[in-house]
Amino acid sequence: MAETSLPVERLFTLTATLNAPTMIQDGPQGTRVIVDVTGGTFVGPKLKGTVAASGADWVTRRADGSAKLDVRITLLTEDGAAIFMTYNGISNQGAIRTAPLFETGAEQYAWLNRVQAVGVGKSSGGTVTYEVYQLL
Repeated sequence: MAETSLPVERLFTLTATLNAPTMIQDGPQGTRVIVDVTGGTFVGPKLKGTVAASGADWVTRRADGSAKLDVRITLLTEDGAAIFMTYNGISNQGAIRTAPLFETGAEQYAWLNRVQAVGVGKSSGGTVTYEVYQLL
């Protein structure tokens, strides 16, 4: 019998602020939309901090109406650690589903280097908000 739920643990809620998109219309892969991340916050039971204003989302709008995400951002924890977060995903009819990975050299967060996460999000105006969970 197939499992009906995945074992997960909440990592954090992330809210990122976004610049207006830059559009590259009708390229060979579809329409590209480049959205700069200008900041934000993340808060969870084991870590919290800010989103650096140095990342972006490279979106490909596809012929079926969905969008493929390619996101790279830097999380800065309140205790001074830097964590690189990258994820791919799909946005369809307002629902965003992602698969984040993390990289850090900070000893206290090294456990994140071994985490496969999933994110569920939504976009509203100039922000995007995700609930991010660790797969157990």
